[in-house]
Amino acid sequence: MTASAEIQKHQLPSEIETLAKVEHIIEEIRADYNIPEDIYGNILVSLSEATNNAIKHGNKYDSNKTIDLIFENTNEEYIFTIEDKGEGFDHENVPDPTHPDNLEKPDGRGIFIMKNLCDEIEFLDEGKIVKLHFNRI
Repeated sequence: MTASAEIQKHQLPSEIETLAKVEHIIEEIRADYNIPEDIYGNILVSLSEATNNAIKHGNKYDSNKTIDLIFENTNEEYIFTIEDKGEGFDHENVPDPTHPDNLEKPDGRGIFIMKNLCDEIEFLDEGKIVKLHFNRI
């Protein structure tokens, strides 16, 4: 993070309705920071996937647990961090959704999607924190 970064922090409940709240937060950030349409689309999809994973896999729909969303605006990039209160996971051993055995499965594509839409993705604290980087154009 550079010294000129602007930061917003949001603590959200671990419930499916939070996905709509995240969408609203991203729309406000887009308007406030004049984020271009193509980056906005990548951010929206990636953050929806990260939030869904945090609710479903991280916090296991436990309404007593929260999700932290942090937005950092730097001169070089937009950074979004999603943190859950779960046990974490091994992000290096996630099944490949493009493998023929996995093509028909209804889920398991979130990390793949995020990796393809972000300029950089980091998994920290044993996977409880996902940091999504989007370069400014």
